[in-house]
Amino acid sequence: MQDGMYRVLFLSRRNSARSVMAEAILNKIGKGRFKAFSAAVDPAPMIEPAVLELLRNTDYPIEELTPRHFRAFADAGAAELDFVFTLSDTAAGEALPEWPGLPITSHWRCPDPVLAEGEPWERKQAFMQVLAGLERRLNIFINLPFASLDRMSLQHQIKGIGDSDTA
Repeated sequence: MQDGMYRVLFLSRRNSARSVMAEAILNKIGKGRFKAFSAAVDPAPMIEPAVLELLRNTDYPIEELTPRHFRAFADAGAAELDFVFTLSDTAAGEALPEWPGLPITSHWRCPDPVLAEGEPWERKQAFMQVLAGLERRLNIFINLPFASLDRMSLQHQIKGIGDSDTA
């Protein structure tokens, strides 16, 4: 923890939907206790317009959101991280670096709403379901008793959140 704030990185395949949503959610609900970032294995050129619209309509901050490569958080001189969560199987299967700060890591599998098919309302519903699932997981996460848990217990709790069927 730096400056009394936990630094959290969310990783996905393209950093255009799921990880961006998680970043925006945690930066809002974390109320200064958490600073979230997001990155990708293979960054998209831009964030999905449907994600920006959904986040804007649900009053989440979008100003600083941009697709980034995960190396930006692993290079020499990068800030230490406390937690790294992979949200896609692609990111989870990638050979990831040793992160600065040796953060607690976990895979929180999350469906990619960009791949949703169907009518426009069905696609919109897929994005809303992913947002709601991430909100539930992150609300559980921020309410963990961090000060009273040792590293192994905290890892177990975080894995449990990822294994839960809340996304």
